[in-house]
Amino acid sequence: MRLAPKSLAGQLTLLLLLALATAQGIAVALFAWERIEALRHAHRDDAVHRTATVARLLAGTPPTLHEAVIEAASTELVRFSLTGEPLVGATGAGERASSIADGLSAALGAPTAKVRVAPLWTRYMDDDDRWDDDHDHEDDDDRDWEIDWFTASVALGRERWLNVAVGPPPDTPAWGAAFIAVFLLSALGIAGVAVVMGRRIAKPMRRLASAAGRLGRGEAVDDLTEAGPAETRETVRAFNLMRGRLDRYVRDRTAMLAAVSHDLKTPITSLRLHAEFVEDAQTRGKILAALDEMQRMTEDALAFIREDMQREETRTVDLHALLDSVAADLAELGHDIAVADSGRVLIACRASALRRAFRNLLENAATHGGRAFARIERGEEGVRIVVEDEGPGIPEADLERVFEPFMRLDTSRSRETGGSGLGLAIARGIVRGHGGDIRLENRVDGGLRATVVLPGAERP
Repeated sequence: MRLAPKSLAGQLTLLLLLALATAQGIAVALFAWERIEALRHAHRDDAVHRTATVARLLAGTPPTLHEAVIEAASTELVRFSLTGEPLVGATGAGERASSIADGLSAALGAPTAKVRVAPLWTRYMDDDDRWDDDHDHEDDDDRDWEIDWFTASVALGRERWLNVAVGPPPDTPAWGAAFIAVFLLSALGIAGVAVVMGRRIAKPMRRLASAAGRLGRGEAVDDLTEAGPAETRETVRAFNLMRGRLDRYVRDRTAMLAAVSHDLKTPITSLRLHAEFVEDAQTRGKILAALDEMQRMTEDALAFIREDMQREETRTVDLHALLDSVAADLAELGHDIAVADSGRVLIACRASALRRAFRNLLENAATHGGRAFARIERGEEGVRIVVEDEGPGIPEADLERVFEPFMRLDTSRSRETGGSGLGLAIARGIVRGHGGDIRLENRVDGGLRATVVLPGAERP
């Protein structure tokens, strides 16, 4: 099964060739059997007519020429002899023996009583492929199928008998060059048709698979052309409808969230004006701080939604260079981040969105863990970007909760210590939009490890 082709065209070609070989094998078996049977019957009939001809020729020639006639008529396959007594005692039992005796009598124009036929068992006994006869016919009934090769005695009168021993015809191949040529031409024709049709059927399916993969990574996908068999066209039509509905759904929900986030600015501004009239300075400060936090969260949400609605084009970038540039930008802001050298790692992505995801991860690691370390690894599941820190880690129960929007483990709600709670949610959304995922786990020796898994990267 490992050698079996994986593509539709290859499997279709193999299936048709196997069907052709099976059909041709059965056909050649039947053809070979009919051919051999025809040769056996032709050889037997020829021997019968030759015996009748020799018998008539002996009847019309002087006895002095009989030996010459016998010698001239004998061949390696049909041998004649003259004796005073018949070599065949009686006609053997069985339908074929009787049929040969009747045919010989009809050819001679003589009564059946003057013809005796018995089976001849052939034995190849030496290197010259000469045949010998055995006249022990005790098991004639059981071996009647061999009766095509026979011995016969024909009465000539004057107590003289013409004896003939007929051996099997020479071996002939069950098939010849013509059959092999026809088989090869048929196989090539069927293979060519199978390859063309298989590719024609598989082409729209390959386009569909590619489009589905790109759609799953969040890329913009146009409607596919409906082509191929009816079932394939229906599948492509269903995909186009699904893609259109998903696109409208996401755009409608994104537009709605953008509108809500934008509309929140008005009541926040109104509340800020009312807060200025609060006489208690401490209470006024708390209200204004809460309003500032709400405004920052609204601005973060709007920034994320605007970026998501831009539909950035996918292009191939060097993942190591992208990660290194993000680390360099954060280092200028005072963060301690190290990126291990991994060489060029090419990957198709939306570079700006992926840059933002890595920035959120590296900044989160450097802020809460003191130092951040990043490296790129290649594996069977694709390419992995590992970000580690030396911080206190996260409780096991919260490893998934931190990905929820506006979820912060810091209870102080301080912007400096906890952020808006959207960083990890945005990072995971971007990575999942590329067909990957983010996993968090605590390190054994302390700190947190974030592992980003992206689909397979290209080797430069």
